[in-house]
Amino acid sequence: MRLHRLVRKWAVSYTEEGKYSPIGVWFHWIMAGLVLFQLGLGWMMARYQVGGNKLAIYELHSELGLTILLLAILRFAWRLFVPDPINDEDGPRWQSTIAQLTKYLFYALFALLPLSGWAMWSAIQPVEPLRIAGLIAVPPMPFHTLVPAWQFEVLAWAESLHLFGVIGLALLVPLHVGAALKHHFWDRDEVVRGILPEIRDDETAPDHTRYTPRAG
Repeated sequence: MRLHRLVRKWAVSYTEEGKYSPIGVWFHWIMAGLVLFQLGLGWMMARYQVGGNKLAIYELHSELGLTILLLAILRFAWRLFVPDPINDEDGPRWQSTIAQLTKYLFYALFALLPLSGWAMWSAIQPVEPLRIAGLIAVPPMPFHTLVPAWQFEVLAWAESLHLFGVIGLALLVPLHVGAALKHHFWDRDEVVRGILPEIRDDETAPDHTRYTPRAG
């Protein structure tokens, strides 16, 4: 049996039980952590005075954005390879529709925000390459070759799109968290448990039951 069939069989063994595969789980939580960090970093960066420190934070922010874009592409490819599980999230039709719409909006923002940030970085001078995860060099978009008037035009459009994306993400994140809390505490279903990292019981662990001395 080929490797990809073995991997798919292993992943589907989770999704058939209404859970995400471990790879899907870690895609979710790594990207969630990066998105929250990016929102905080962007808020902090907006309060820095123009200078070397702000440019360094802006570079980090842009590189993390491209890293999220790469992870989103890989995660979407994984979803095509191993579809998401069918669980209580797919119950009432309106609930399923909102859940699917939210997922696609997240993917759209995962593309819009990094690309608009990359465009802004590419329209400033002096322009330098960015690195995905600090490793893979990404050349700037060719906007730095334009005349200054067009560079400012590109920068203004990219800033507007980026702001639109940030507002959208800032609204979607609490909506997504609120829906998860509703599933877990109100509906009491398995949706949240299905995306949590799996912790297996260790049958070889020592017995920690309290010792009771023998009588007499």
